[in-house]
Amino acid sequence: MTALKYLSPEWAAEAAKRLREQLTPESMKNLTSSMLTLYRNCPDGRERALYYKIENGVFTDISVREAPMPQAEFVISGDYDTFAKISRAEIGSRSALMNGKLRLTGNMVKALSLASIVDRFNKILSEIPCEY
Repeated sequence: MTALKYLSPEWAAEAAKRLREQLTPESMKNLTSSMLTLYRNCPDGRERALYYKIENGVFTDISVREAPMPQAEFVISGDYDTFAKISRAEIGSRSALMNGKLRLTGNMVKALSLASIVDRFNKILSEIPCEY
């Protein structure tokens, strides 16, 4: 597979395809939630977000967004470089959050309980060949 530009529409389509194929509702604990990962300091100077909507363990929306941003149960914000490292599986999302590289808006206790699920889908995303 040819490397895709990270956060491009093609990358988002591939991410959606892989997440839907590889994660069952059971492995997602039939979760219903939404998450917005807000990327600051993108290489082109713009701010973007990756939006995930999950209903009963099924990804119903995975899309790259620009302002205005949709509402989400959880908003995780940080620098583009930090998210790129997470997507390449160089650092874990939980350690980035605990080390202050990411900021979470939403219920921290619930977010930590869902961390293993987020780690699962970050692992899948790390397998997409990308140009960062």
